[in-house]
Amino acid sequence: MNVTLDYLARGSDKANFDKQTLKLIHEIEELEPAVKDKLYFLANAIIRDAKTGKAYS
Repeated sequence: MNVTLDYLARGSDKANFDKQTLKLIHEIEELEPAVKDKLYFLANAIIRDAKTGKAYS
């Protein structure tokens, strides 16, 4: 996620995040880079698998 928290908090036409999501994003931003990389890897794998499952259901 190569955007700043300020951009995400400001909102846009494409994204309106609830408080829980914004809190999670903020907490992720405070993690060490190596931990963030692992978390992004896992999140991307889960999203990919969910999209694949949806496409084949």
